[in-house]
Amino acid sequence: MANRHLSRSIVLQTLFQWDFSGATKESISEILEENAHEFAPNTGDFSFMANLLHGIIAKQEKLDAIIVEAAPDWPLDKISTVDRNILRLGLYELLFSSREEVPPKVAINESIELAKAFGGESSGRFINGVLGAVYKEMGEPGKNDKSTKKKSKFNRTFEEMPVKRLCGAVVYAENNGSYYLALVHDVFGHWTLSKGHVRDGESEKVGVVRVVKEELDLDIVPEEALGENEYVASDPELGKIRKKVSYFLAKSNFDELKLDVGGGLDDCNWFELKNILDLNFYNDTLPIVTKAIKKLVSSEQKN
Repeated sequence: MANRHLSRSIVLQTLFQWDFSGATKESISEILEENAHEFAPNTGDFSFMANLLHGIIAKQEKLDAIIVEAAPDWPLDKISTVDRNILRLGLYELLFSSREEVPPKVAINESIELAKAFGGESSGRFINGVLGAVYKEMGEPGKNDKSTKKKSKFNRTFEEMPVKRLCGAVVYAENNGSYYLALVHDVFGHWTLSKGHVRDGESEKVGVVRVVKEELDLDIVPEEALGENEYVASDPELGKIRKKVSYFLAKSNFDELKLDVGGGLDDCNWFELKNILDLNFYNDTLPIVTKAIKKLVSSEQKN
């Protein structure tokens, strides 16, 4: 089953990488192919992604001019890279896509969902404001249209959704009398925790040792559970699913981090505890990190 929201997410990631790295327009097809293979190898929706991406690139200058006009208080280079490219994507679908294929309300709502998933706290409101202003300038086409969206064949309640287990860790190490955390950085500009899927027949604690070794080439010892995060995601085969992430506090030596590039990650680093909360975290990750820091600070004070 093709999943357009997933496809748009991959196009957004491709735009972000292209914009952030200063890659050429000629190389963007290769970036898209890598991302599609990594994150959605079985969607069967690559032609939609490619057409959307190349349409945005072809209209980039015009789209940027519209952003400048619709958000005069925000110079284009001052808008975050994520938000800037969500606006390009949303405006392209709003202005240049077939309205039968992508109704204006769908274009706006999809962009808002991308902003909530990948942007900052205020991104959803900002994207809604800019796209809403352009929509009004267009005369609000399709405002009174009734939705013709077919009900998903996966019409499940939250309790009925399939659950996929993941595991992650707040990895710490001691160095020169201070504690440091090993964090990974994703292509959307957030520092976050190393995590991955739990394999069939594998416990979360065993899984997290494997995941961190694969992602950062670190040997860790999980010490205690920090809690769980659970969220709803879209799976191209299963529809809406629940992803449940179990997090652990885990100790490691202060060794060099070697990031396994892929999975949307572009950097990793050790950070001293006093500098951690100044970083840009996702809202659902921050409480886990904060809980770990409190435990480590308490331990540090006892010592």
